Amino acid sequence: MAINIILNLLVALLVFAFMFHQQRKHATFTVRVFTGLGLGVLLGAAVQWLYGAGSPIIAGTNEYIDIVGSGYVKLLQMIIMPLIMVSIISAILKLKDASSLGKISALTIGTLLITTTVAAALGILMAKLFGLTAVGLTSSAAEVARGVQLQGSLETAKALSLPKLLVSFVPTNPFLDMTGARKTSTIAVVVFSIFIGISATGIAAKKPEIFASFENFMKVAHAIVMRMVTLVLRLTPYGVFALMFEVVASSSYTDILKLINFVVASYSALILMFLVHLAIIAGVGLNPLRFVKKVFPVLAFAFTSRTSAGSIPMSVQTQTQRLGTPEGIANFAASFGSTIGQNGCAGIYPAMLAVMIAPTVGVDPFTISFLLPLLAIITIGSVGVAGVGGGATFAALIVLSAMDLPVALAGLLISVEPLIDMGRTALNVSGSITAGTVTSRVMGQTDLAVYNSDDAPDLDEAEHAA
Repeated sequence: MAINIILNLLVALLVFAFMFHQQRKHATFTVRVFTGLGLGVLLGAAVQWLYGAGSPIIAGTNEYIDIVGSGYVKLLQMIIMPLIMVSIISAILKLKDASSLGKISALTIGTLLITTTVAAALGILMAKLFGLTAVGLTSSAAEVARGVQLQGSLETAKALSLPKLLVSFVPTNPFLDMTGARKTSTIAVVVFSIFIGISATGIAAKKPEIFASFENFMKVAHAIVMRMVTLVLRLTPYGVFALMFEVVASSSYTDILKLINFVVASYSALILMFLVHLAIIAGVGLNPLRFVKKVFPVLAFAFTSRTSAGSIPMSVQTQTQRLGTPEGIANFAASFGSTIGQNGCAGIYPAMLAVMIAPTVGVDPFTISFLLPLLAIITIGSVGVAGVGGGATFAALIVLSAMDLPVALAGLLISVEPLIDMGRTALNVSGSITAGTVTSRVMGQTDLAVYNSDDAPDLDEAEHAA
């Protein structure tokens, strides 16, 4: 067994060497991400075909491949808080009109919540068209265990109210939130950064020398953090390969086939919602095809990593360097979008679950009396969903408990959860980038020369101006 694992790892090392060669030959970032994604799928499928699902050889190989995959994700998570802080503070220092801050927040959050409502409606529509229902589904031992676990988490979801959630955005201990200790830590750091920025601008007239020193310090900090972001993003193709290899190699295709109807319905809703994003982009006067081309690398990473929060650094870089969105707006959209109004995890998923589970308790899910409260609960409940694995489950618990539906039945989907979560996460990130792009365009701050450029700098190579 050890020899087989070593051979698998040698093949993976050859792939890494090939991608490094691509980088040395200056292949575009998008091409290298495509390469990592494609080779991850092919080799993952080949390994499972050779050794069979659940093989200890696959498990042993994944342990070592995970060093690259999880290591890359952790590096991204490492730079999230510093990136948010320096970017938002720097952006506020440059703002001439303080009211712009309120407009940016309102437009960004409004776009996120509205698109989440639309996503939920599409989830309901797909559930109807595909005839999804939990009636008659049988439970395996793993699904029963998952149902019990969800039932145990129900009290936490029930205890969560909108007022309590909004209060949790206020950073009682900002240094604790910088560690990401709470589900709302990202927003709390945003709030703390806003306070620092506003406080600094407040002394600009009274103490210009101190303000100038602080402004210079922020320029230095900004340059260093952005350089750190660039260094980490250079590892993206390798991280995408490792993450995709693990998913494909360890997936149970038998379980997927059993719930193929739900998988197809879910991805149909996800694709339709992505088309809605493109329609919104076109509606504000921007080329949607160019948008797709420029956001693909970050969506590929989100798809393979299944973490909206981990995608923040790459999302900010994509918005600023490829879409011409100012840093302040890009950071607001990426930060808020990882916690508020996730179109996939907090919109489509809980809507489809609610419609599937309702018939098991004799409720017709396609009546106005059921649908209107469902859409309202999903929209409000989408505030504060954590941008990491498990966020969709938490959103589903909130919705199902609020609608008085049995939460344990959600465990029936455990076997296809990772596969669907990949698409949901990519849609979440697409939604946050769309919100930033729309906000920037509406406020007249989009650099159209950057957006319309065909030779935008690669995310992992461009130096960000301080």
